[in-house]
Parts: sequence; structure tokens; C-alpha cells
Amino acid sequence: MRSTLSAFLALMLLPSFALAQKAAAIKSADETANELWPTALKIWEWAEPGYQETKSAAALADAATKAGLTVKRGVAGIPTAFVAEFGSGKPVIGILGEYDALPELSQETDPFRKPREIGNGYGHACGHHLFGTASLSAAVAIAGQIKAGTIHGTVRFYGCPAEEGGAAKAFMTRAGLFDDCDTVLHWHPNSRNLAGDQSCLARVAAKFRFHGTAAHAAASPEKGRSALDALELTCHASELLREHCPDFTRIHHIITSGGGAPNVVPEFAEGFFYVRHPKADILQTLYPRLVKCAQGGALATETKLEIDYLGGTMEILPNNTLSQVAKANLTKLNDLAYDAEERKFAIRLQETITDKVTLDTLGQVSDVSGKVGMGSTDVGDVSWVVPTTGFSTSCWVPGTPAHSWQAVACGGTTIGKKGMKLAARTLAATAWDLFTDPKLVAAAKEEHTRRLDGRKYTPMIGKDQKPPLDYRNPPKRKAAAE
Repeated sequence: MRSTLSAFLALMLLPSFALAQKAAAIKSADETANELWPTALKIWEWAEPGYQETKSAAALADAATKAGLTVKRGVAGIPTAFVAEFGSGKPVIGILGEYDALPELSQETDPFRKPREIGNGYGHACGHHLFGTASLSAAVAIAGQIKAGTIHGTVRFYGCPAEEGGAAKAFMTRAGLFDDCDTVLHWHPNSRNLAGDQSCLARVAAKFRFHGTAAHAAASPEKGRSALDALELTCHASELLREHCPDFTRIHHIITSGGGAPNVVPEFAEGFFYVRHPKADILQTLYPRLVKCAQGGALATETKLEIDYLGGTMEILPNNTLSQVAKANLTKLNDLAYDAEERKFAIRLQETITDKVTLDTLGQVSDVSGKVGMGSTDVGDVSWVVPTTGFSTSCWVPGTPAHSWQAVACGGTTIGKKGMKLAARTLAATAWDLFTDPKLVAAAKEEHTRRLDGRKYTPMIGKDQKPPLDYRNPPKRKAAAE
């Protein structure tokens, strides 16, 4: 009788005890994020380009090592990629982190345009300094719970470089780094709190380089063959191509090199192009058409075309099972509110943006289930091999566009810090749910299999293609092959 009563009491006490353990994990993630805020600020200050995040990756890897995680650096042939893990056995729950910055968006922490006088011109306009730090904070918190014996399994943090156009996760996925994961979690800074089984656009990237013949642009222009003319024709052709593409196609480019002086016929020019579409299989039919635009430009100008295919990323394969768990945790944990100084900063910053959103949205979580975001991410590749979900927290003043100086400014302030800490708590809470509920993991896997519908993951990078470690470097002016 006594043993039966004891078992009954233990069963009745289990939910509250489990909730207390989950609360401890959440608190630990919040405290770790607070401790790592100086690291986030250092990464914000360094603002390193994709595949060149030497200091940023080392700072996070060192922090993981200090916290007791086992770290393997330079994975998948990428010097700035690493994996840090703790525990053993199943389940294996992965948490993604990023840390690359964007060019031409250097900015001080001021609510008006003021580029930093020091640095390389890059800025964290997508908040990846917050992304990597919050994700590591959650992983460290979960590792602490595994060490304490309150949960069992393996937590794994993935240090992922070059998300902005470098497709590092595609190379990491191809290398099999996610093959034994049961689920993977990620998040992203935003100007709103978002959750749901949202997808994104698949993307391919390529650089078209044209090699012509230099000549005096006034004295002997007939002797020149302009590489810039070839590139301009390619750009024009790509604009015309837009009209004849499926709905939701995006094509955009920049000219990275177009000559050195007006009186010299340019012998070299380079353009950097993206093509996007919600479906990778459709995208793979569009890229060859863009190549024809470049081939036409070369043919018309009697120049030589060199193509540097940088690879592509898949659309995200959604997982509603996981997204609802993340949404529930984000909604419950959301306590975002600005103090007087932050409100003053926000109101001043909003004078510089067109989409003036009320600050009341800080307390809301918008459901983006079933939608397709107009951005791209190499998280998509991960989602095709393991059930994956993510969410966004408000790290920027409401209405702030991503990839803007305003986002950089917010990310270096306590506004960014608060969003980062909310993300760390939400990741830890969601991971806790997955570690403690095997049926949840099983349901996520079943949904993943169902959504694949027999399809196999086929990366949009070549079988033997190397990571484009120099894609952020100045254009190459090597001679074209005959």
C-alpha cells in the first residue's frame, strides 16, 4: 500500500518537477546569453565577411570549449566552420548559429546614418552576431542539464559561416554533418516576433567575368573589345528575362568590377548575380537561361566569358510539428519591452524608415505558418535531411528592414540584446521539450518523411565543388582560358 501511494505521489509530482527543470534550463540560457553579450558585441565590431570570420568563429568556439563542450574546428573543409557538442546517445538535437556580416553597411549605434570610422566597411545588418551567440547560449544551457542528469542525449551546436551568399550549410550538409541529428533548431533576428512552418526562396549565385581587349577609348576604340559592354548587355538581358519567368522569381545583380578609367576600354568586368524561386526544381531551369544571357553578352562583344558558379541553397522544408512547439515557447516567454532610453532611440530611428510600425508589436508573436518568406537561407539544405524549425525575435526596432544600417545600429544596443536573450530562452525551452518527449521527435520525423514524399535531397552545389572561400574577395583579373 505504501509503495503504491509513493508511486502515485511521484507521478503526481512529476509534471511540476519537470516544469521546474525546464525553467532552470531557460534561466540558464538567459544567464549564459547575458554572460556572452560582450562576445556578441565583439563579433558586431569585427563584422567579418563570409568564410573570413576567423575571430568571430574562434570566439564562439572558445566559449563553447570553456563551457565544457567538445569542439571540432574546420569541418567540411571550411576553416571558420565548427561543431561543438555535449552528451552522448539519442536524441541528437542540433542548434544552428551564424556570424558573418554584410558589405557596405558599417554603422555606429546611432539612430541616424553614421558609418563607423574604423573597420572594413562591413556591418551586421542581418544580426548574425546575435544569432550565433544566442544559439550557443541555448546549447550551453542544455549541456548543463545533460551534465546534471536531468535530461539525456546529445546537444550539438553548429558554427555556420557565410550564410549570406556563401551557402556554407550546403557544404556542411553534403559532408554529412547533420546525418545523425534527430531534429535541428534555428532562429533569426527580425523587427518582429515570428513563428510557424514558413518556407523561403531557393537561390543560386554566380559571378560572370568577361575578358576583352584594352584600347584607348577615344584614339582607337575600334581596337578594343569592352568587357563592360558584355556585362551591361548581360544585365539588360537579365532584366528582360524577368518578364518570362514563373511567378515569384527574383533576379538581381551588382557590378563588382567595370573598369578603371573612362578613357580605357575595359578589358575586365565582373557581375555577381542571384536567381531565386520558391522551388529549387524550378530554379534549376532558370539558371541556365541566365547563363545564356551572359553568353549572349560575350558573343555580341567578342569577349570571353568565365563563369564562377558559387552554388545554391534549397527552400526550407517546413515542419509544423516542431514549429508549433517553438511558437508556444516563444509566445509564453516573450517579455520584450523597451525602457525609456530604448523608446527614445526607437522613435528617433523610425524617422529614418518608411514602415513605421507601432512598438506594441514587441509583445506579439505573428504566425507565419504556410507562408513563403522572400529571403533565402542555407538552412533550407539542412531541412531536407533532418526535421528543422526556426523562429524570429524582435532584435531591431519594429519596421526596420533587414540588410540595412538601421539593423546594424539596433544590433549593437540593448534592443538587440533583449531579442537575443529571448531567442536563447526559446531555443532552450524548445530543445528541452524535444529531449523530454520522444513522441514529439517521432512525430516530427514522420512529418518530415511525409513532406519529402519520396524525394531525395540533391544539393545545388557540385559533387566535387569546393566551398567558395574567396567569394567576398575583390574580383579576380586572371586571363580567361582559351
